[in-house]
Amino acid sequence: MAFLKNISADGSTSDPGDDLALIAAYRQSSDLKIVAQLYQRYLELLYGVCLKYLSEPETAKDAVMDIFEELAQKLLRHEVTHFKGWLYTLAKNHCLMKLRSAGRTKLQSFDPDHMQTAEELHLKDKLEEEAQLTQLTACIEALQADQRTVIQLFYLQNKCYKEIETATGMEWNKVRSHIQNGRRNLKLCMQRQEKGKDPALMVTNE
Repeated sequence: MAFLKNISADGSTSDPGDDLALIAAYRQSSDLKIVAQLYQRYLELLYGVCLKYLSEPETAKDAVMDIFEELAQKLLRHEVTHFKGWLYTLAKNHCLMKLRSAGRTKLQSFDPDHMQTAEELHLKDKLEEEAQLTQLTACIEALQADQRTVIQLFYLQNKCYKEIETATGMEWNKVRSHIQNGRRNLKLCMQRQEKGKDPALMVTNE
Protein backbone atom coordinates (compact mmCIF):
# COMPACT_ATOMS: atom_id res chain seq x y z
CA MET A 1 0.00 0.00 0.00
CA ALA A 2 3.02 2.28 -0.01
CA PHE A 3 2.08 3.54 -3.47
CA LEU A 4 -1.37 4.51 -2.24
CA LYS A 5 -0.13 6.28 0.86
CA ASN A 6 2.58 8.18 -0.94
CA ILE A 7 0.59 9.75 -3.73
CA SER A 8 1.72 13.30 -4.22
CA ALA A 9 -0.82 15.88 -3.21
CA ASP A 10 -1.93 17.83 -6.23
CA GLY A 11 -5.09 19.36 -7.46
CA SER A 12 -6.50 16.08 -8.66
CA THR A 13 -5.96 14.08 -5.50
CA SER A 14 -6.05 16.45 -2.52
CA ASP A 15 -9.78 17.12 -2.69
CA PRO A 16 -11.80 13.92 -2.06
CA GLY A 17 -14.66 15.20 -4.15
CA ASP A 18 -17.64 13.06 -4.92
CA ASP A 19 -17.36 9.31 -5.53
CA LEU A 20 -19.27 9.37 -8.78
CA ALA A 21 -17.40 12.43 -9.99
CA LEU A 22 -14.09 10.69 -9.36
CA ILE A 23 -15.33 7.60 -11.16
CA ALA A 24 -16.36 9.68 -14.14
CA ALA A 25 -12.97 11.42 -14.17
CA TYR A 26 -11.17 8.10 -14.05
CA ARG A 27 -13.24 6.64 -16.88
CA GLN A 28 -12.25 9.61 -19.02
CA SER A 29 -8.55 9.68 -18.15
CA SER A 30 -7.66 6.14 -16.88
CA ASP A 31 -5.48 7.90 -14.33
CA LEU A 32 -4.69 5.45 -11.52
CA LYS A 33 -4.12 8.32 -9.09
CA ILE A 34 -7.85 9.05 -9.23
CA VAL A 35 -8.65 5.41 -8.45
CA ALA A 36 -6.14 5.52 -5.59
CA GLN A 37 -7.84 8.58 -4.10
CA LEU A 38 -11.22 6.89 -4.31
CA TYR A 39 -9.74 3.67 -2.97
CA GLN A 40 -8.12 5.33 0.06
CA ARG A 41 -11.48 6.58 1.25
CA TYR A 42 -12.60 3.00 1.83
CA LEU A 43 -9.40 1.25 2.93
CA GLU A 44 -10.80 0.55 6.39
CA LEU A 45 -13.98 -0.87 4.89
CA LEU A 46 -12.02 -3.07 2.49
CA TYR A 47 -9.68 -4.36 5.16
CA GLY A 48 -12.59 -5.08 7.49
CA VAL A 49 -14.41 -7.08 4.83
CA CYS A 50 -11.30 -9.04 3.86
CA LEU A 51 -10.40 -9.78 7.47
CA LYS A 52 -13.94 -10.96 8.13
CA TYR A 53 -13.85 -13.50 5.32
CA LEU A 54 -10.16 -14.47 5.25
CA SER A 55 -9.44 -14.30 9.02
CA GLU A 56 -5.67 -13.89 8.65
CA PRO A 57 -4.47 -10.24 8.78
CA GLU A 58 -1.66 -10.72 6.26
CA THR A 59 -3.93 -12.56 3.86
CA ALA A 60 -6.48 -9.79 4.24
CA LYS A 61 -3.84 -7.13 3.46
CA ASP A 62 -2.82 -9.01 0.32
CA ALA A 63 -6.44 -9.19 -0.73
CA VAL A 64 -6.88 -5.44 -0.26
CA MET A 65 -3.94 -4.85 -2.61
CA ASP A 66 -5.38 -7.28 -5.16
CA ILE A 67 -8.73 -5.50 -5.00
CA PHE A 68 -7.07 -2.22 -6.04
CA GLU A 69 -6.00 -3.82 -9.32
CA GLU A 70 -9.43 -5.38 -9.80
CA LEU A 71 -11.11 -2.08 -8.99
CA ALA A 72 -9.02 -0.21 -11.57
CA GLN A 73 -10.09 -2.63 -14.29
CA LYS A 74 -13.77 -2.95 -13.38
CA LEU A 75 -14.46 0.74 -12.98
CA LEU A 76 -13.67 1.10 -16.69
CA ARG A 77 -16.24 -1.55 -17.62
CA HIS A 78 -19.06 -1.20 -15.10
CA GLU A 79 -21.57 1.54 -14.51
CA VAL A 80 -21.59 2.28 -10.77
CA THR A 81 -24.35 4.29 -9.12
CA HIS A 82 -23.61 3.56 -5.44
CA PHE A 83 -19.88 3.10 -5.08
CA LYS A 84 -19.65 2.09 -1.41
CA GLY A 85 -22.17 -0.73 -1.74
CA TRP A 86 -20.69 -1.83 -5.05
CA LEU A 87 -17.17 -1.85 -3.55
CA TYR A 88 -18.35 -3.89 -0.56
CA THR A 89 -19.82 -6.53 -2.90
CA LEU A 90 -16.66 -6.51 -5.01
CA ALA A 91 -14.51 -7.14 -1.93
CA LYS A 92 -16.79 -9.88 -0.61
CA ASN A 93 -16.83 -11.71 -3.96
CA HIS A 94 -13.06 -11.37 -4.25
CA CYS A 95 -12.58 -13.00 -0.84
CA LEU A 96 -15.06 -15.78 -1.58
CA MET A 97 -13.28 -16.58 -4.84
CA LYS A 98 -9.96 -16.61 -2.97
CA LEU A 99 -11.38 -19.06 -0.43
CA ARG A 100 -12.77 -21.33 -3.15
CA SER A 101 -9.47 -21.27 -4.99
CA ALA A 102 -7.57 -22.14 -1.81
CA GLY A 103 -9.98 -25.01 -1.15
CA ARG A 104 -9.44 -26.47 -4.63
CA THR A 105 -5.65 -26.27 -4.53
CA LYS A 106 -5.02 -27.23 -0.92
CA LEU A 107 -2.78 -30.27 -0.84
CA GLN A 108 -2.39 -32.81 1.90
CA SER A 109 1.06 -33.09 3.44
CA PHE A 110 3.30 -35.41 1.48
CA ASP A 111 3.97 -38.73 3.18
CA PRO A 112 6.03 -41.13 1.04
CA ASP A 113 4.94 -44.08 3.18
CA HIS A 114 1.30 -43.49 2.23
CA MET A 115 1.74 -42.56 -1.42
CA GLN A 116 0.65 -45.19 -3.95
CA THR A 117 1.14 -45.19 -7.70
CA ALA A 118 -1.61 -46.27 -10.09
CA GLU A 119 0.36 -49.46 -10.72
CA GLU A 120 0.51 -50.23 -7.00
CA LEU A 121 -3.20 -49.59 -6.59
CA HIS A 122 -3.97 -51.85 -9.54
CA LEU A 123 -1.79 -54.59 -8.05
CA LYS A 124 -3.48 -54.15 -4.69
CA ASP A 125 -6.93 -54.50 -6.28
CA LYS A 126 -5.75 -57.55 -8.22
CA LEU A 127 -4.41 -59.24 -5.09
CA GLU A 128 -7.61 -58.49 -3.19
CA GLU A 129 -9.68 -59.92 -6.04
CA GLU A 130 -7.56 -63.07 -6.13
CA ALA A 131 -7.82 -63.42 -2.37
CA GLN A 132 -11.61 -63.17 -2.56
CA LEU A 133 -11.74 -65.76 -5.33
CA THR A 134 -9.57 -68.09 -3.24
CA GLN A 135 -11.88 -67.62 -0.27
CA LEU A 136 -14.95 -68.18 -2.41
CA THR A 137 -13.49 -71.36 -3.93
CA ALA A 138 -12.68 -72.72 -0.47
CA CYS A 139 -16.20 -71.93 0.74
CA ILE A 140 -17.82 -73.59 -2.28
CA GLU A 141 -15.73 -76.71 -1.68
CA ALA A 142 -16.90 -76.74 1.94
CA LEU A 143 -20.57 -76.85 0.94
CA GLN A 144 -22.66 -80.00 1.24
CA ALA A 145 -22.42 -81.93 -2.06
CA ASP A 146 -25.86 -81.13 -3.51
CA GLN A 147 -25.55 -77.45 -2.55
CA ARG A 148 -22.08 -77.29 -4.07
CA THR A 149 -23.27 -78.82 -7.35
CA VAL A 150 -26.26 -76.50 -7.66
CA ILE A 151 -24.26 -73.39 -6.70
CA GLN A 152 -21.58 -74.19 -9.28
CA LEU A 153 -24.17 -74.73 -12.01
CA PHE A 154 -26.20 -71.64 -11.14
CA TYR A 155 -23.45 -69.07 -10.41
CA LEU A 156 -20.38 -70.34 -12.24
CA GLN A 157 -22.02 -71.84 -15.33
CA ASN A 158 -25.05 -69.50 -15.45
CA LYS A 159 -27.55 -72.34 -15.65
CA CYS A 160 -31.21 -71.61 -15.01
CA TYR A 161 -33.39 -73.61 -12.60
CA LYS A 162 -34.83 -75.75 -15.40
CA GLU A 163 -31.39 -76.59 -16.79
CA ILE A 164 -30.13 -77.53 -13.32
CA GLU A 165 -33.22 -79.65 -12.79
CA THR A 166 -32.49 -81.50 -16.02
CA ALA A 167 -28.77 -81.88 -15.34
CA THR A 168 -29.10 -83.14 -11.77
CA GLY A 169 -32.46 -84.90 -11.79
CA MET A 170 -33.52 -82.83 -8.76
CA GLU A 171 -37.00 -81.41 -8.45
CA TRP A 172 -37.44 -77.70 -9.08
CA ASN A 173 -38.23 -76.95 -5.40
CA LYS A 174 -35.12 -78.86 -4.33
CA VAL A 175 -32.98 -76.86 -6.73
CA ARG A 176 -34.35 -73.62 -5.32
CA SER A 177 -33.81 -74.79 -1.74
CA HIS A 178 -30.21 -75.79 -2.39
CA ILE A 179 -29.49 -72.42 -4.06
CA GLN A 180 -30.98 -70.48 -1.17
CA ASN A 181 -29.24 -72.54 1.53
CA GLY A 182 -25.98 -72.67 -0.41
CA ARG A 183 -25.99 -68.90 -0.85
CA ARG A 184 -26.60 -68.38 2.86
CA ASN A 185 -23.84 -70.81 3.80
CA LEU A 186 -21.44 -69.12 1.38
CA LYS A 187 -22.15 -65.77 3.00
CA LEU A 188 -21.49 -67.19 6.45
CA CYS A 189 -18.33 -68.84 5.23
CA MET A 190 -16.99 -65.65 3.66
CA GLN A 191 -17.68 -63.80 6.90
CA ARG A 192 -15.76 -66.43 8.82
CA GLN A 193 -12.90 -66.13 6.33
CA GLU A 194 -12.70 -62.37 6.87
CA LYS A 195 -12.37 -63.02 10.61
CA GLY A 196 -9.52 -65.43 9.96
CA LYS A 197 -11.47 -68.56 10.74
CA ASP A 198 -11.52 -71.84 8.83
CA PRO A 199 -14.13 -72.14 6.07
CA ALA A 200 -15.99 -74.87 7.95
CA LEU A 201 -19.76 -74.49 7.54
CA MET A 202 -22.79 -75.52 9.46
CA VAL A 203 -24.48 -76.98 6.41
CA THR A 204 -28.23 -77.25 6.28
CA ASN A 205 -30.04 -79.63 3.97
CA GLU A 206 -33.31 -77.72 4.02
